[in-house]
Amino acid sequence: MAIRTIPLSLLQQDLEQALNECAASGDTVVVEMPDRRLFAIQPLDMEGDDGLIDELLASNPNFQALVVKSKGSPRQQFSMGPQGHNGG
Repeated sequence: MAIRTIPLSLLQQDLEQALNECAASGDTVVVEMPDRRLFAIQPLDMEGDDGLIDELLASNPNFQALVVKSKGSPRQQFSMGPQGHNGG
């Protein structure tokens, strides 16, 4: 995986193109802010065993609230229909 550094102005010119290039190449893009701070944009491998998505969900208060709400809701059985399977 390569790392490419670009100025914020380049990212602002065409955000969608920059993100598509990052996703297609698999490269990490480091964006340099005008005040010299840096941040990285990195594509996520949705097929791989990357725990980042799990970590993000586990630390997201909105997601946690949905989990609590779901656990507190009554459960309903799935209806299998008159023939014992979905789609008739």
